[in-house]
Amino acid sequence: MQCNVAGIDRTLRIAIGALLVVLAIIGVIGNWGWIGLLPIATGVFRFCPAYPLLGIKTCKND
Repeated sequence: MQCNVAGIDRTLRIAIGALLVVLAIIGVIGNWGWIGLLPIATGVFRFCPAYPLLGIKTCKND
């Protein structure tokens, strides 16, 4: 698995995912907030499965 998520993209994924999970925990948006685990995971592991399909890469080449 090669890195394809970095920089501001990675930061925003983790922040927005965490916000959704917190809102789900406190009951503001219900169970739909747990979908925030997906952007958190893609930010932490620095890989988005949709990016290769779309030809996007926010990581610099190693």
